[in-house]
This record gives sequence, structure tokens and C-alpha cells, in this order.
Amino acid sequence: MPGHGEGALLLLSGASGAADAFVFLCVGQVFAGVMTGNLVLLGASAAGAGEDGVALKVAVALGAYFCGVAAGALMAGRRGPRVRVLLGAEVVLLGAAAALWGLELVTSYGDRLGLLALVAVAMGVQERVRVTPTNYFTGTLTSLAGRVALRELRGGDGWVLGRLAAVVAGAALAALAERWWSPGAALGAVVMAAGALVLETVPYRGGRPGPGKGKPRPDRGNPAGAV
Repeated sequence: MPGHGEGALLLLSGASGAADAFVFLCVGQVFAGVMTGNLVLLGASAAGAGEDGVALKVAVALGAYFCGVAAGALMAGRRGPRVRVLLGAEVVLLGAAAALWGLELVTSYGDRLGLLALVAVAMGVQERVRVTPTNYFTGTLTSLAGRVALRELRGGDGWVLGRLAAVVAGAALAALAERWWSPGAALGAVVMAAGALVLETVPYRGGRPGPGKGKPRPDRGNPAGAV
């Protein structure tokens, strides 16, 4: 049976979907973690499409995400409980964003940019938790579709499909919260990231952990870490 690491990946995938949906709906036409989508939005904005100010939002998201990845790389490069430190930092950042939004302290365009920066930094840090991606899933879907076509499915592909479903579920949760109780729209990402932190903190009783437990790792049979 998969251990805590796989469960944490599911929760982080859900947190990514929730964070992106929250930012897209509440900040507007921008993503916190899907940088490919932001680059597309930047190009469209340069051609005069979309809402005014999208280019600035995209620039903030790209810069903040870059800073988050860089900070995560520095934290992961030090000895110690790297995964827990990274997840702890992510939870603090997402919690701060949720508090600002929930207490209705985000009242201006500048405030929204600051909120976007907080969530984008958190998503950048999250991407350093594991080599397995939890913010972008094009490679994951491509690899899975290829194995389906070639009838070369693996035992862990159920968890791959689960991560894809978790993104959808996380986004749906954030969208429902924004519709029915807007102050809680950012809470889903916080709760799921905190759940991943708990799973990575609680000792695994499924047997002796293998080498590299708790460290970023590529997926077996996929050097690119796409799935």
C-alpha cells in the first residue's frame, strides 16, 4: 500500500487546484501556480485581449512564484527535515492569505496584488516539496494517456489519476466556497496543505522507510518526474 507520501501528494494537488481557482476567481484572470497558463494570458494581454491590468497581475504572479521556488530551493538545500520545513512555510503563507481575505482586509487593487503574491510564493515553495509535480499536470496527463494507449498501465497509475482528480476537486471546493461563503474561499488550500504537513510529520507505520524518505524524489520509470 502507498504510504504517507502518496497521500500528501494527493492533498498538495488538491491544494494547488484550490489555490488557483481562488486566485482566478477572486483576483481575476490569473493563476498562482500554473505558470504556463500565465504566460498564455500575458501574450493575450499584449495583443489587447482580456481585462485591463492582466499583464501586471501575471508579472506579479511570475515574480512571486520565482521567489517561492528560489526560497524553497534554498530551504531544501539545507540539512534537516526539509519536507516539513517547506510545507510549514507554505501553510503559513496560505494561512496569511486566507486570513487577509476572510477578514475582508483586501479592499484595493494593490491589496489584491499582494494577496496574489502571497499565494504564488506558496505555490512556488510547494513545487520544491517533491520532484513529482503538484502544480502543473500536462506531463502527468500526457504520460498516463501514453501508457493507456500502449496498454502499459502500472500499479501506481491509480494514484496518478487520483492526483488529477484532486486538482479538479480542489478547484471545485474553492469555487463553491467563493459562491456560497466568499470569506472562506481560500480556506480549502490551507486545510489541504496542512493535511499534507500532518501526513509528512506523523511517522509511517507501514514498514521501514526506504532511502530518501522525506526528500524530493523522481517518479519511478520517469526521470522527468511527470507522473
